[in-house]
Amino acid sequence: MSGSVPEAVSSTPPAPRSRALTVGAGLLVAAVVAVLVNVVVAVLAHAAGASDDFAALHPSAYAPLTVFGVVLGAIGWAVVRRVTKNPAGLLRWLVPVLVIVSFAPDLSLLGGGTPGSGPLAVAALMVMHVVVAVLAVAAYRRVLPLPAR
Repeated sequence: MSGSVPEAVSSTPPAPRSRALTVGAGLLVAAVVAVLVNVVVAVLAHAAGASDDFAALHPSAYAPLTVFGVVLGAIGWAVVRRVTKNPAGLLRWLVPVLVIVSFAPDLSLLGGGTPGSGPLAVAALMVMHVVVAVLAVAAYRRVLPLPAR
């Protein structure tokens, strides 16, 4: 019939390729934003007195690790949402625990031996871990949503 309104919403699930592109784009955006925010953290740390000798506060060190963290976190998120009965409940405590555990290598730098690894520089690294976690979880909730209970 001419002039009729076509179906605007399909009840079929999105194609796997479309879903993969959505997830990939969401993770890419999260990684890029996390790297940019970590640039700001590093610049502020240097402005506040963190040593330029501390290699971990150089983009060549933290940018790849930021991307790695976003991707590794997505894999873990996907596994948890697939294999547990209550993924939201598990992730509610697992994410903070893993962020706290991720501080251990940073804190070990306080023992000396690494040039420029003073308390301010180490604190900046710890803030970077939190930045990655917050931005990654926000992306995962959007592109890898947890099932409704």
